[in-house]
Amino acid sequence: MAGVDDDVKLDGAEPPREAGELDGAERRRRLADLNGLMDMMRPAVQADGGDLVLVSADVDTGVVEVMLQGSCSSCAISATTLQAGVERILRDRLPWVSEVRGGVDETLDFEESASLGRGGYVPRW
Repeated sequence: MAGVDDDVKLDGAEPPREAGELDGAERRRRLADLNGLMDMMRPAVQADGGDLVLVSADVDTGVVEVMLQGSCSSCAISATTLQAGVERILRDRLPWVSEVRGGVDETLDFEESASLGRGGYVPRW
């Protein structure tokens, strides 16, 4: 249509993508890469009676949230596992990851958590 500016949105037309905005294929690739890496790390955590769960991932901003479950809730080194293990691996292998937020699922009581595996258990009383 002659005389219409390129930035004007016509009825029914999609707005132009912003520079750096991801398309659907790139979003799917990033999520697949993230899930593959999480699946690679999980057996090490599961070997100690815990588990590693992906809570959320914003592939646009690079913010990933994970949670340690099971015996990790009473493990003295769970914060180290999150920072020196999970966060380091995700940021090293997925350049789009800008921040890793982590937590520990504390829904299990100490005895139940300790019975799930081995590790440096400390009560959280």
